This record gives sequence, C-alpha cells and structure tokens, in this order.
Amino acid sequence: MGSTDQPPDRQFVLRTHRPGDIGWIIHRHGILYSQEYGWDERFEALVATIAADFINQYDPESERCWIAEKDGNPLGCIMLVKDRSSQNTAKLRLLLVEPSARGLGVARALVRQCRTFAKEVGYERIVLWTNQVLTSARRLYASEGYRCVQEEEHESFGFKLVGESWELSLKAPAT
Repeated sequence: MGSTDQPPDRQFVLRTHRPGDIGWIIHRHGILYSQEYGWDERFEALVATIAADFINQYDPESERCWIAEKDGNPLGCIMLVKDRSSQNTAKLRLLLVEPSARGLGVARALVRQCRTFAKEVGYERIVLWTNQVLTSARRLYASEGYRCVQEEEHESFGFKLVGESWELSLKAPAT
C-alpha cells in the first residue's frame, strides 16, 4: 500500500509526515498522557527527544512516520525507526490515537502499516517499549503477534511504572 492507498470502507487515511506533524505529535502526547494517566512534563520531554531524533537522523529509505487523518484532521500517529543498536531491527515509536477516534481501527491500521513497511525494506524484527498501564496498546500489540520479552520496574513521569519490551519477528518460519 502506498502512503494514501486505503480500503474503501476505512473512515480515515494514513499518510506520511509533513511539516507541522512532529510538533502535533509532541503536543498531543503531552496533553493526552497528562489527562489520561497524570504523567508530568518529563513524558512530553521524552516524546520531544524521540521526535527530534527522528527528524535529525531520518532515513527515508528505512524509516517512516505516519499520520492517520480524516478531513485533514489528525486522528493518530506512529513512527518506525531503525534500532541503531541492533542490526535488521526497527523500533515502533509514539503510537497515539485521539480519544474521538478510538474504536475506528486507527491504532491497528497504524501498527499494521509499520509491519508492512518494515517487511518491504527488509527488517527482520520490530521492537517496542511500553508501560503496563497502557492496556489497550498492549492488547493490540499482542493481537498483532508481538510478544512481551522483558518487564522492568521504573519510576518515570511522576509514577512507579512497569516498562515492557515487546518484539515481533518478521522472518518467515523455517520449513
């Protein structure tokens, strides 16, 4: 699928990022995670760092940011970036869906777009880091074949949390 090719029944489109989108991603993460989880501004700073790294190290051959939108209004986002510490591995980053768009399949479409692109460019696996409190995201990752490979307690964003590392193998099983 190209950046705007969508099934006819989908109520939104996925497109690659353009100027202004990265600021929106940082802004909405800061607001939503504060409202929904009480996380402080250190979370917004982490998102800003991830976003700045994406722009500063962006490799259009092997990395992408997608925005889900309807009628020109952003509904969600996700990034797929190289894991610079592990060969043939991509990282899924900054999945977010606006509350008004939840239940429309936005998150699943974004996660699947990452998998499709990762396969197209030759990654062998996708990894991600999340927190146990993000139950909807974790449920989605599990349903898409990701598995939790590590848990670790940490104190971040004003809370004691349990961070989780997840991965998805993209290699075809040996026959």
